[in-house]
Amino acid sequence: MHSSRRRTSIHRGAGVAAAGAIALGLTLSAAPVLAHGTHDSSSTGTQEKAGPKDPCTDAREDRLDAADDNFAKACLPGQDLAQTESFESDLAAGEIASSPNTRLVANLPKQGAFATTSALNSDLAFQGDYAYAGNYEGFMVYDISTPEAPKVVSQVVCPGSQNDISVSGNLLVLSVDSSRSNNTCDNVAQSATIKESWEGIRVFDISDPANPTYVAAVETDCGSHTHTLAPSKDGANLYAYVSSYSPNAAFPDCQPPHDFISVVKIPVAAPETAAVVSEPVLFADGGNPGGNGSSTTSGCHDITAYPSKDIAAGACMGDGILLDIADRENPVVTEQVRDTTNFAFWHSATFNNHGTKVLFTDELGGGGAATCNPEVGPNRGADGIYDIEDGQLAFKSYYKISRTQQSTENCVAHNGSLIPVNGKDIMVQAWYQGGISVFDFTNSKKPREIAWFDRGPLPAGQIGGSWSAYYYNGYIYSNDIQKGFDVIKVDDKVIDRASKNPMDVFNPQSQPSYNG
Repeated sequence: MHSSRRRTSIHRGAGVAAAGAIALGLTLSAAPVLAHGTHDSSSTGTQEKAGPKDPCTDAREDRLDAADDNFAKACLPGQDLAQTESFESDLAAGEIASSPNTRLVANLPKQGAFATTSALNSDLAFQGDYAYAGNYEGFMVYDISTPEAPKVVSQVVCPGSQNDISVSGNLLVLSVDSSRSNNTCDNVAQSATIKESWEGIRVFDISDPANPTYVAAVETDCGSHTHTLAPSKDGANLYAYVSSYSPNAAFPDCQPPHDFISVVKIPVAAPETAAVVSEPVLFADGGNPGGNGSSTTSGCHDITAYPSKDIAAGACMGDGILLDIADRENPVVTEQVRDTTNFAFWHSATFNNHGTKVLFTDELGGGGAATCNPEVGPNRGADGIYDIEDGQLAFKSYYKISRTQQSTENCVAHNGSLIPVNGKDIMVQAWYQGGISVFDFTNSKKPREIAWFDRGPLPAGQIGGSWSAYYYNGYIYSNDIQKGFDVIKVDDKVIDRASKNPMDVFNPQSQPSYNG
């Protein structure tokens, strides 16, 4: 059932985390490098367990697996998705398929410290002729000036899942949501039960993309699963809205109730002074209590800002929200919605260009389960499309890929972005091992797919597929968890119209406005 409740006020949380002193342990290479010797990414954390928890909302409980997203928890409230029956797809291992209008034009495999199956590729950001690609072991910089022949510019080894990434001017920001021994790049996993353990955001200077420099670290409560940039209107400061979740009484720096986000202020002229400036409470009533078919809300997974319109949308475990961010340091919740019938875990959000719709994703199964099959059906593990009507979120439809994936293929709605076609609402989206889908949701009630790309299954038990798929200046770029950096071209007369709206910088969680 869809229900919504309007919010008109917000409470400020107490406490400010300061940036820690940095003793750099940075490994940088423009060519393949050896694995980071002091870090085993197959065990990205060793926090102790503290009593029973809701398995769908506690991605922090056990980081002995491949860490977050929520890979260790193939869950739906009340149902273990690992028990679904066996399904077969048309593709065999190693095969590639796509719609006739779509083709893979380039692939750069994972390399160096990121070559292992446990070094997971994550999010992407773009600026000028460069793509910046997160990995649980650090990040890559690619030269995409010739999109069909991308080149490696540099590889920075700096472990800490997920290394969610964004860029602005000369600055790059990374999110760390696994408890580390210190805030440098020379760190190992360390239990969150230890007060001195660190997790939060890291800031790099990328004025020379071939030689990024680590300039700041800011510790945030419960770490930083994702972050969202919202520049100040005068451009003097970057504000990073830090999303994290699932507190634990045994974790000194992640205490319940965790119903707020951290707002980090990064002065552009002095990024080394970055610090938490506020911790606004978004769920004064505690949010979704769980036990109702969807997740308990104990923080947010991801926030998408639309800075030019002073609005944002939050995907917060058991709740979807709208925010007023006119006061960057004090965002205000204006609308709240939940779906206890089909949404297990509110994962991410995307506005249309006019800011009159929001598409939310449901990460059913935590990203580690096979949910793209007839047994799970078309409405779970899908996108939920909402129109904004008089400030309220009005549900219109679900969208999910129709191609059946094998029972060994982790598949669910994941990261995507608008394709800037004037007068249309068109999106490209990653579906892990379900591949990539391009679809039109101009008619909110009748979304339709117009292009797709898919690979055959990985070996059983291996997490993989496209983590993020984004459009940037004529091409779709995908950071495949195992296969590496993909460049995809869609030959379609409607998609080609997006060339009228070129971008100089693109952070998908900080939406730009184009002339639509």
